Amino acid sequence: MRFVFKTDYEQDIRLFKHAGQRFWYGLLAVALLLAPWWVGEYVMSQLHFILIYSIVGFGLMMLTGFTGQVSLGHAAFLAVGAYTEALMQAAGVPFFVSISCAALFSAVVGIIVGLPALRLKGIYLTIATLAFNVIVEEIIARWHSLTGGNEGMHLKPVEILGWKLESDAAFYYLCLALTVLCGLACVNLLRSPTGRAFVAIRDSEVSASCMGVHLAKYKTIAFSFSAALTGIGGALYAHKLAFISPEQFTLFQSIELITIVILGGIGFLHGSVLGATFIIVLPQLISIAKGWLPEGAVPAGMQAVVFGVILILVIIFEPLGLYGRWLKIRTWFELFPFYRRGMFRRQKSYMKSERLR
Repeated sequence: MRFVFKTDYEQDIRLFKHAGQRFWYGLLAVALLLAPWWVGEYVMSQLHFILIYSIVGFGLMMLTGFTGQVSLGHAAFLAVGAYTEALMQAAGVPFFVSISCAALFSAVVGIIVGLPALRLKGIYLTIATLAFNVIVEEIIARWHSLTGGNEGMHLKPVEILGWKLESDAAFYYLCLALTVLCGLACVNLLRSPTGRAFVAIRDSEVSASCMGVHLAKYKTIAFSFSAALTGIGGALYAHKLAFISPEQFTLFQSIELITIVILGGIGFLHGSVLGATFIIVLPQLISIAKGWLPEGAVPAGMQAVVFGVILILVIIFEPLGLYGRWLKIRTWFELFPFYRRGMFRRQKSYMKSERLR
């Protein structure tokens, strides 16, 4: 088992805690960089979606996993980013400017949503964000002169400095670079006083307020930052599909996005990537399983049933998600044969200030 003894503050905020992390992350980086040479066209397309959903997962994880603000309206931020990118590209704006505008405009919309929701929490905040999703979907469908309404909008391939990213490999490297940058931004934010304030609000708003954390300020920042990352994901999502319409940004899309956080592991940035991978890979596994079964043995809608059952099982038996399960497996191997059975038993005691509210 590895023990890391920290002797100064610089060591505490270091990106890689020890040589083992540098080795495994370096190996993962090499595998991802070489992916276009060893995977097929179909798998490459799925990797595009995994990276895009990972960016959106980072944003939702910062809001829900680290600030404790549950949102069922992130498909609306995804739509804002996608339509901003489509309109900017139609106007001839360069890609890096257009995707920055998509992030900025999504962040502004996040502030607009976050300010009225400052006094809401729990189920009431969830309902408010759900209503926001419905409003944005209706605006997109009815504002035909700007968004094209239900007819949708077409997008061209990304063009950077005159170079069109028409191949799957080129677009993959763009998505990979933006995913890494968004992940590093989240890591650095969490190591800052702002990130520590997010976690304090999540654990107990009463305690955070008593320690001097400005709840309204940091909740608004969380909404804004989360919306900005989702807007970046929305811009890439629009280019990947090359066509966007209101039907792609419904409540069901928001439920799918929050499921990424739940399945991956709330409170872990790694969980965003694992949850996005699971969301994309599961339909493919179900399709493979259908090929092994007799024709007609699998009824229509079986995918939704399997997905729902897996979600329920994860919530009941592994509330920390896929990354939480991986931490337990890793700890078991590190401590074997001295692993203690009740080491990860769920804590059932709560702070008195929260229980009496």
